[in-house]
Amino acid sequence: MDFKEQIDYSRLPKHIAVIMDGNGRWAKGQGKVRVFGHEQGVLSVKDIVEGCVEVGIEYLTLYAFSTENWNRPKEEVDALMQILISTINRETETLNKNKVKLNAIGNISSLPKECIDDLKEAMDKTAHNEKCTLTLALSYSAKWEIVEAARKIAEAVKDNTISMDDIDEDLFSSKLTTVNIPDPELMIRTSGEHRISNYLLWQMAYTEFYFTEVLWPDFRREDLFEAIVDYQKRERRFGKISEQLN
Repeated sequence: MDFKEQIDYSRLPKHIAVIMDGNGRWAKGQGKVRVFGHEQGVLSVKDIVEGCVEVGIEYLTLYAFSTENWNRPKEEVDALMQILISTINRETETLNKNKVKLNAIGNISSLPKECIDDLKEAMDKTAHNEKCTLTLALSYSAKWEIVEAARKIAEAVKDNTISMDDIDEDLFSSKLTTVNIPDPELMIRTSGEHRISNYLLWQMAYTEFYFTEVLWPDFRREDLFEAIVDYQKRERRFGKISEQLN
């Protein structure tokens, strides 16, 4: 079935968030080590980014490395950092070719220096691109992000920069790492797991969730298009009833 042909381009989600899950299980199924699954997962990232550009998705956010992932075996963490570095360096030219801007959210300062330097360089080189913004959530935790936002607001109140009466949802959102990114309309999680794993908790208050059994290394743009079609079949009411939307 050609899901791309079924997409209603007047009702595209502006922002899609993805939890890329299943690399380890995929590798195990192939009789390979977990790192092999992560390496193959990069191919899926490349295809999904190009798929978003192809159909006109303006924002794509990928949960690449959580704060909890630091608890994995050191060998796997080191390999993930090297995969990140090599992928950034290899794909920056392609991002520019496709007019994709690279962005990053999370506790970036906790990453290895080489990773931080290469990431910043790639972000600078792609900063002028406007077709799609690719955001990598790295060393990211939604709870961490919310606490950091609360801390910033508390400091501003203490310094008399703002008053207690100034605090509202818009102010809080402005202190998050996603300040210049619209909230996602659609979140996709691969591998059959049905949870959001400390990901964009504030931003996904009204997000539609799409769960698929497909493991991340097998996920391709046709799977992305299927998720978009499924999203477009849903009625987003934001607390209203159906009759109020017609």
